[in-house]
Amino acid sequence: MDKKAVTELVEKYIAMWNEPDDRVRQTLIDEVFTPNATYTDPTVAANGAAAIGEYVAAAQKNFTGMLFTFGAVLTHHDAVHFSWQVGPTGGALGASGFDVAWFEGGRISRLYGFFNGH
Repeated sequence: MDKKAVTELVEKYIAMWNEPDDRVRQTLIDEVFTPNATYTDPTVAANGAAAIGEYVAAAQKNFTGMLFTFGAVLTHHDAVHFSWQVGPTGGALGASGFDVAWFEGGRISRLYGFFNGH
């Protein structure tokens, strides 16, 4: 994938974390992840787009009133690395970390999330 396409996919991924509507969020998840994708971070190992959707919906309850953003997008071959942060708009940072993901057919097939401080 070219850098522009990867960055657009990361933008959709971050939008997924910010989307409060369950149906819109699941549409984003289906556009970002392959059907059998895996999502792993220090708190979960989710297998499949439906499980990823359930995890994001549950996790959003901890981020009410906060906004996810992302930093530099680094790519090579079929992988991407990017930093992210979450906090109130214009307020102090709530949490941050970085994700590493691998692509298959233009979507994420496997993602590992890392939390700073964990």
